[in-house]
Amino acid sequence: MANSHSALAHRPTLIQKLLALPVRHLQQAIGSLGDLWRTPFTTVMTIVVLGISLTLPATLHVFVKNAQAISHQWNSASQITLYLKLSTSDKAAQALVQRVSLYPEVDNVVFISPKQALREFSQSSGFGDALGYLDKNPLPATLLVTPTQRHSQSQAAQELLAKLQKEREVDIGQLDLEWLTRLEAIAHLIEDIVMSVALLLCTSVVLIIGNTIRLQILNQRQTIAVMKLVGATDSFIQRPFLYSGMWYGIFGGLLATVLIWLLVNYLSSAIAKLTEVYQQRFELDALSGNEVGLLLLFAISLGLLGSYISVRRHIKAIEPSAE
Repeated sequence: MANSHSALAHRPTLIQKLLALPVRHLQQAIGSLGDLWRTPFTTVMTIVVLGISLTLPATLHVFVKNAQAISHQWNSASQITLYLKLSTSDKAAQALVQRVSLYPEVDNVVFISPKQALREFSQSSGFGDALGYLDKNPLPATLLVTPTQRHSQSQAAQELLAKLQKEREVDIGQLDLEWLTRLEAIAHLIEDIVMSVALLLCTSVVLIIGNTIRLQILNQRQTIAVMKLVGATDSFIQRPFLYSGMWYGIFGGLLATVLIWLLVNYLSSAIAKLTEVYQQRFELDALSGNEVGLLLLFAISLGLLGSYISVRRHIKAIEPSAE
């Protein structure tokens, strides 16, 4: 009787079990890190492969992000040309300029008078002498309308053009949508390519981690069988291998971050020289802090997924022998 009371007294309470749970997880996480340390060559090779596999899609994302920034600058420079009716007076044209300037979709309006248009045309065309024999200026007044960055996309610019053409002084409105549409199509194509490559490489990361964990399980087959024989649960046995997948993801994500930073810094000087030729200045943006955090979180998720698939399949298949 005394022994039963003593056993009940030493039985852990629910609170003690809950407090011991994070300690046990921490011990197994550190223990799994020690297991990786004991096989340095395999660990380093796996981390390098994971880092390179994560670097390629992340680097493509960096270039897509910078390309989108450039395309936004190009879109903001697009213009809508409005040719006014020949009967429009200078006063009515100036009033139209004032009205169009108040459009929330418009960033800037430039007015070109018929005289200015004729002078520029005579200088650029080489027909200056022939144009001097004309009794009447055939060129209308013109408005160059620059949309805001938000309304520079092809669909929004087309809607703005339709709105401007409703003005009574406007005869013809013109917008070159072809290059905008092509630019957006190229951007979407690049995004699709990045997503496809990322999907393939992420699948390879899961398979690599799964195969590495599988080899670890097979190397510890006898130990796992003994642990099951003494009553260890599958979840207890699986936990260190899951933490190994997590460590692979963390170190692979950190290596990918370093490689991306090196690539961006290496290419920034070449891009700076190229933009100087066009008298422009453009700096290549690397991954932001939030993007680095997402990359690490994504790498950890891939590591856990690969290890989970492996342990669920192989640990259950290991059973202690009847001998």
